[in-house]
Amino acid sequence: MTTTPAGPGHHAETFREDWLEGLADAYARTVRRVPGAFGVVGRHAPRPGKVAVVIGGGSGHYPAFAGLVGPGLADAAAIGDVFASPSAEQVYRTARAADGGAGVLMTYGNYAGDVMHFGLAARRLAAEGTDVRTVLVTDDVASGPPPVEGQEIDPSRDRRGVAGDFFVFKIAGASADRGDDLDTVARLAARANAMTRTFGAAFAGCTLPGAAEPLFTVAPGTTELGMGIHGEPGLRTTHGLSAPELADALVDNLLADLPRPAGATGRVAVLLNGLGSTKYEEMFVVYRQVNRRLRAAGLQPYRPEVGEFVTSFDMAGVSLSLMVLDDELTALYDAPCDTPAFRSLPGEHAPADDDRTDGTAATDTARVPAARTASGPATGDAPYAADLPVPAPDAPDLPATAALQAALDAVAAQEDELGRLDAVAGDGDHGIGIVRGLRAAVAAARATETGPASPRTAGAALLSAGLALADASGGASGALYGALLAETGAVLTRAPENTCTTALFADAADAAQRAVTELGGARVGEKTLLDALDPFRRHLRDHTADGPAKSWRAAAEAATRAAAATADLVPARGRAARMGDLGHGHPDAGATSLALLLTAVGETLHD
Repeated sequence: MTTTPAGPGHHAETFREDWLEGLADAYARTVRRVPGAFGVVGRHAPRPGKVAVVIGGGSGHYPAFAGLVGPGLADAAAIGDVFASPSAEQVYRTARAADGGAGVLMTYGNYAGDVMHFGLAARRLAAEGTDVRTVLVTDDVASGPPPVEGQEIDPSRDRRGVAGDFFVFKIAGASADRGDDLDTVARLAARANAMTRTFGAAFAGCTLPGAAEPLFTVAPGTTELGMGIHGEPGLRTTHGLSAPELADALVDNLLADLPRPAGATGRVAVLLNGLGSTKYEEMFVVYRQVNRRLRAAGLQPYRPEVGEFVTSFDMAGVSLSLMVLDDELTALYDAPCDTPAFRSLPGEHAPADDDRTDGTAATDTARVPAARTASGPATGDAPYAADLPVPAPDAPDLPATAALQAALDAVAAQEDELGRLDAVAGDGDHGIGIVRGLRAAVAAARATETGPASPRTAGAALLSAGLALADASGGASGALYGALLAETGAVLTRAPENTCTTALFADAADAAQRAVTELGGARVGEKTLLDALDPFRRHLRDHTADGPAKSWRAAAEAATRAAAATADLVPARGRAARMGDLGHGHPDAGATSLALLLTAVGETLHD
């Protein structure tokens, strides 16, 4: 158990299970656990004939996402590990638990892992006959250029989703609650997203559960403008700002980007969001100047909210979100809701400006403060083996299990370094996520190779391992590594009695690269794990006459050299791409972990 500045000690391996169980116990009147999954569903759901609004994302952001489930808001939330997306399996099970037969709207922040896993779950639901729509939240003005009207969102290039999630979730939930059909709910959620802008600033970094050091830091006496909710570096560092100066910076960056559509009323919904450790009194001081600036710009703050809605563990900082309102969005924003973290009472409306003697707007909602939950030993069995340590087997492992165990040992030894590399321009969770996923992969492979079911081949074991890794790891890396293992296993099932040739390994590497490229959309040279996988694949293909062990080890050496060379590349995919040149000079975490894995596997092979 590790104590961090955020609060009591945390068992990193069981943190997600522990806090979800505590939330479900504390707010049993509103939410319940999704059976066999890391998710919560509202006590009101499923409601026959009602569109189900399903949200989700990583742990570490409460009240987002599980705290926003309840009547009038989201019907269910799938929860990933710390700063990692929930896996496709988790999203699928959570959506199934909320589905009332009128279709499912999935809405979540625009991050590569979430897009992959929610997308895979949506395709699975659609294949089973469930109508699904998706609305990505893209409100963070610091993470990309303004959207082009009429142009579809490109998840790999467009803005990420931050605290503006709340506005989109609220509009979607209210629309579904009043009985709108799926197309209408999706249209209104998309409109809310188009009308929402967010800009944030941080004064201190955050520390992940189980970590001895902060994921990132902010130099004393400075402010990072534009920093993301996963610790993505800010766009600009400035001196420590006073409350009025901070308010001016937030407002200035939003006013320049705020949409001014026909039909707008001049009203803007306002959310001043604390990122984790900023005191409410401090936020009220900032809001005082925000209110003055918005009114001076001819805008009317409507039902302003000041509090914690989308946090980043113990990060010190705030973000400001504005949603431009028309009459339809206003009616939906006024609609009542009741969730663990936010409650809007029916029949209450914001007073008009001329009803107030001080010229300010009132908050007309009853807020339930976001509780800080302590994590301790698990009170029950975790639903997946991925969250439990892998026991040492009594007998020697069979080929796939032995290879994956070697990979796990090698990657686990570099877990902190992989996290450091990922934190340069990302969220720093790569080491944690891949180690967790490989533990699950080892357990799944061992169960397949030693279990009673047939076949018990290395190919079948890797197929099982890929699914288990993706489910346990979550995030973009989990989806990509899971696809890599599963596709490799699918090809190796052609090998008789666990006998693999170099040509078959080359076929497997080709299939793995095709799967990763199709799923992630990346290309060689864009600073991803493909930059290590491609030279590995090509070396195997060019040396099929060599023995499989010799060829694999030489190919792994090529992958290792290529992974190191990614230090010279600039990220072009995922959230790191939005950080410009920040990643230059540092190897890619995904390419590095893949090279470690391939090298370790090679040591278990014999010609």
